[in-house]
Amino acid sequence: MAFGGILPPTTKHRNASWSLRRAIRSKEKTLLCVAAFVILLVCIGPIFFLPDLRGGLNNRVDNVFKVYKQMQKVGPELILPPPPLLEDNSGNVLQPPRVFHRGIDDLHQDDRERLREKMEQDNEFRNIIEKPHVVKGPSSTLSNKVVNVGQIDESIRLVQNAASGATPVVQGGEDNDPVARERREKVKEMTLHAWRGYKNYAWGKNELRPISKRGHSSGIFGRQDMGATIIDALDTLFIMGLTQEYQEARAWVSEQFDFNKISTEMSVFETNIRFVGGLLSSYALTGDPMFRDRALHVARKLLPAFSTPTGIPYALINVATGVAKNYAWASGGSSILSEFGTLHLEFSYLSDITGDPVFKEKVLHVRDFLQKIEKPGGLYPNYLNPKTGKWGQSHSSMGALGDSFFEYLLKEWVQSGFTDGTARDMYLDAMHGVTSKMLQKSKGGLTYLAESKFDRLEHKMDHLACFTAGMFALGSQTIPAAGAEHMNIAKELGHTCHESYARTYTGLGPESFRFSDGMEAKALKSSEKYYILRPEVLEGWFYLWRYTKDQKYRDWAWDMVQSLEKHCRVEGGYSGIQNVYLENSHKDDVQQSFLFAETLKYLYLIFSDDSLISLDEWVFNTEAHPIPILNKNSFYRAASAPELPAN
Repeated sequence: MAFGGILPPTTKHRNASWSLRRAIRSKEKTLLCVAAFVILLVCIGPIFFLPDLRGGLNNRVDNVFKVYKQMQKVGPELILPPPPLLEDNSGNVLQPPRVFHRGIDDLHQDDRERLREKMEQDNEFRNIIEKPHVVKGPSSTLSNKVVNVGQIDESIRLVQNAASGATPVVQGGEDNDPVARERREKVKEMTLHAWRGYKNYAWGKNELRPISKRGHSSGIFGRQDMGATIIDALDTLFIMGLTQEYQEARAWVSEQFDFNKISTEMSVFETNIRFVGGLLSSYALTGDPMFRDRALHVARKLLPAFSTPTGIPYALINVATGVAKNYAWASGGSSILSEFGTLHLEFSYLSDITGDPVFKEKVLHVRDFLQKIEKPGGLYPNYLNPKTGKWGQSHSSMGALGDSFFEYLLKEWVQSGFTDGTARDMYLDAMHGVTSKMLQKSKGGLTYLAESKFDRLEHKMDHLACFTAGMFALGSQTIPAAGAEHMNIAKELGHTCHESYARTYTGLGPESFRFSDGMEAKALKSSEKYYILRPEVLEGWFYLWRYTKDQKYRDWAWDMVQSLEKHCRVEGGYSGIQNVYLENSHKDDVQQSFLFAETLKYLYLIFSDDSLISLDEWVFNTEAHPIPILNKNSFYRAASAPELPAN
């Protein structure tokens, strides 16, 4: 047989195993078992006993990467520079004397101290917060997740003590009136309610859906989550003295906020006023350089939008690729006046505090272009083609598409410390066109700003246009040529916008309201009857209260608080409503980020003492983020003496 004497495989393995067992004594078996156990313990044990390894490979890689990035930052400061080389007359190198070492032990100690400070201040060594912990009472857990309260307060005190002159009031500011103090506390409670809803159900998302209790992303923010509500709320939380909530927000910005991770199309305008503006305001208020650096990071992503033949920026940009474009619906691919004209405050201030002139150069070029171009009928149309430099369709408005361009002309003048004469003159010229062509009075005696379309007036005023009550009031106090005339216009517009609220069932105003023979200050179309927590009417009352001290403006603001509580408050936060004229209107289930940045901030300030965010020291961007006034505010924090624009 071919297999001869070879045993079948099973028989062969069985006999071999039996021979091996006979050959091994019992003591040797015990020794082998102990050795195998020790090997397993040494190899596998650390996975269960070392905390840094329990998180898995990804966590270990992340930690190593974070330490590596930190070493990149502080590494150069750990290396002592070589001492200067000395030569004698013959060119021979001499041993440097002791004086060049300045005491080597002292240098090592200095380096250790610098490294320790960087490690304590830089949150990249801390664990990333996916959702903030809700802490009741003192907790050591919170201090491991966010910046310690004492560290934040101490850093702010150091900055304030270093500032020259009296420091601006950015917290506190209680009014002497006990009623105002009580109402301000109510506004703070509303802020906490809205913040907790966002924190619990939409942390890190752009906005909250307070009814369905989930995150909300809309087109103005692109398709990705960037914590828009967190950025918009930062300065409000700080001003209100909500320390724990402010720390939660700051920690997220420090550890999570990164536009390098974003690959979506974004609005240049919205990104600037909310993200850049919010971060710059937080930097000015606190002196924390992290906010300045994040603002610089975002603003640089917007620069490719200015690459047009005229220098007028496009409206949309993909922050990952730098590809920019305009909205297809905007009058033949035009840029929008209120968008490309609402960049100056943030970009100018950013250049001053970073020393990088490119941002100020961009917005000054835009303004110079607009100053030289012909204005049809003395009005600025809402559309401008960035390729040809020609105006689009003939439509001028103080509401949507035009509004904040005019606001920024005035506020450029204010922010410059009243040195930018070009901004002042352009504002006065623009307001001359507006007041002579668009300012109207209804049969019932209500003053309003109509829209101009193809040289004909449409007797409609947007809720957005109600900011003009505050703008005219501010202009009357900062430009002598505006004076009493503009203050009277401000008061009349503030009254008209209040009527748009008073003539609804809810006590909240519609998105637009019209004036005709049979209707005044009321919405006509269904698409005009919604309210989305907007602040513009309240903004006008805030300025009018600060400048006139007429109690009715505080009373109107308190009426608004009660209406918000009755018709917009839900378990998860605050929601807009679809019809302000209905008793039980459907809600839109969106808590806008500007609820924190504007509506709640203006409510809080209107019930505060005037010293809190004084209008003599601060100017608000169009998202109500306060920016310091040059030479009037010791918190301006310029990197060097800023260049003033030529008059």
